Amino acid sequence: MGMLDGKVAIITGAGGGLGREYALLLAKEGAKIVVNDYGGSPDGRGGGSPAAQKVVDEIRAAGGQAVANGADVGDVASGASLLDAALDAFGRVDILINNAGILRDKSFVKTDEEDWDAVVRVHLKGTYAVTKPVFAWMKDNGGGVIINTSSASGLIGNFGQSNYAAAKAGVWGLSNVLAIEGARFGIRVWTLAPTATTRLTENLLPPELAAKWRPHRLAPAVLYMVSDAAAHLTGKTLSVSGSKIQELRLVAGPGYWPGDETPTVQDIVDNYDKIFLPETAPIGFE
Repeated sequence: MGMLDGKVAIITGAGGGLGREYALLLAKEGAKIVVNDYGGSPDGRGGGSPAAQKVVDEIRAAGGQAVANGADVGDVASGASLLDAALDAFGRVDILINNAGILRDKSFVKTDEEDWDAVVRVHLKGTYAVTKPVFAWMKDNGGGVIINTSSASGLIGNFGQSNYAAAKAGVWGLSNVLAIEGARFGIRVWTLAPTATTRLTENLLPPELAAKWRPHRLAPAVLYMVSDAAAHLTGKTLSVSGSKIQELRLVAGPGYWPGDETPTVQDIVDNYDKIFLPETAPIGFE
């Protein structure tokens, strides 16, 4: 018996890298998979490659069930086609993993409108376009699990990724709202901030980390998130690399206010330790 027997999962960007590893592991645990991949280049140009079908063939060769979908997640109508694919092939959907992404890295002043719009379209609008119909179906059919992919770049920042970071921070905010709105309907929502060696990052990571952060090392954490082992959890954010799994939270300092008076600049200076938190090590890059 697998951990996901009888479940149906939609995984975007599953033609390679992290998405492929999620698809293979979830299928091994009994889930039926809609493998989505537009098949474009890492910067989002082009499309139409057989990447999704290759993963479907791998799953089927191992005895699993899967169908391919080549929809562009940034288009609302195409995004809705993923739900249709799941219902047509398997009659339901229990899991959605929004993983599709592109990169167009440049320093902020060199980022033009096309680069900004393309990255926000795939990451943030794509999460909206795919999630809205699936969320609505889950709401009316007993719930499910949604994982939205953010990034340490969006949560703490990273040089040269203003477009990507803005989109990924937006995904985190969207996840927080969906966790609140979905709770009464049995919809669990996670935010995942993965750090792995993929075609998007392989030229950015130091060799020693690239070797440790192979995509297959992150997949078990995703299996945990969508399985009944985590049935009591929603609204959580996990940072997962090939060397650490850790929850991330937005935390507040102790706070300060001078009684009934309006604070002065000097009050703020004098109470710095009550207002600001101690500096900590950056997340996701250990």
